[in-house]
Amino acid sequence: MKKIGVGLVGFGISGQVFHAPVMRGVAELELLKVTARKPEQQAILHAKYPQVEIVQTIDDILADDRIELVVIATSNDMHYPFVKQALEAGKHVVVEKPFTNTTVQADELIALAKSKGLQLAVYHNLRFNSDYRTVEKVVKSGELGPVVNLESRYDRFRNYLRPNAWRENNLPGSGIFYDLGAHQIDQTLQLFGKPTGVFADLAIQRTGAQAVDSFDLLLYYPNLRVSLKASMLAKEETTRYLIFGLNGTFTKNGSDPQETLLRAGHFPDEDPHWGEEDPSIYGKLNILKDGEDISKIIPSEKGSYLDFYRNVVDAIRGAAPLIVQPEQARDVIRIIELGYQSQQERRVIPVEDQLIAY
Repeated sequence: MKKIGVGLVGFGISGQVFHAPVMRGVAELELLKVTARKPEQQAILHAKYPQVEIVQTIDDILADDRIELVVIATSNDMHYPFVKQALEAGKHVVVEKPFTNTTVQADELIALAKSKGLQLAVYHNLRFNSDYRTVEKVVKSGELGPVVNLESRYDRFRNYLRPNAWRENNLPGSGIFYDLGAHQIDQTLQLFGKPTGVFADLAIQRTGAQAVDSFDLLLYYPNLRVSLKASMLAKEETTRYLIFGLNGTFTKNGSDPQETLLRAGHFPDEDPHWGEEDPSIYGKLNILKDGEDISKIIPSEKGSYLDFYRNVVDAIRGAAPLIVQPEQARDVIRIIELGYQSQQERRVIPVEDQLIAY
């Protein structure tokens, strides 16, 4: 079967680490063109992807009839205009998360994709992490009983600012609430659906910082509270997931190995053990069942970012629906917007009919 030609817009960290090497492992995809202006980016492309043509603008990609799929891996402010341009050119699109900076933009792009019969997928790749897949399995197993509280932390340590880093400038879509928070919100909506209310405490903590670098988001459900936190000043390792149920708890430390491997230059298609966690960071389930205390280690599920792109291929060929629907990614943005409203008004914001996919 003919391969799907791909054009990649942006070859910064996102394009280099999370897209090009993953797409390389999907046999049905053929990366044809990549926009790369910096000499160091071009050098990496020449070394790792010698068959790829380096171009300067998205127009060079959209004009190529061989390209069916355009991947947008740029700064957040360019997601909306580039996705719109690609859809108007008749291309299927994958766009990095966060989908857009506003739900108004997201709604317009969703309508445009539908009107043209094109696939529009958002790269919420952390759904395909070993740690999240394990949490999902534990929650759905019912062993914890009804879940009453979930805490998720996504912490890093960098007490300095990176020069010329757009994520740290005072721009729409900047800061870790849009960056890391988008992943955590997406996972929560997948696990539990629509919350009833949102409360956010957003902070700028590092000297000289201009964008949010710490947040604490509470999502309210009738019999459940979800606490999502992230900080750029966590020098000690923190618990990744902590889940309380009526029967006991599940604790998960450590994280999926894929990002570390990708940043080190590894390719998923060269490693038969790709996405497998070290047993030392497997989660622990501690419950009371039939009057007996039961404590056991839960082997982690295998992570695979390849599964995202395999699903995109299937969706383009009409074999399966998208796993990450654009409406779901749009709802993540709406929760972020409600979080900013909560921060400004210092109150819980009702969700009501604000979401469209949940």
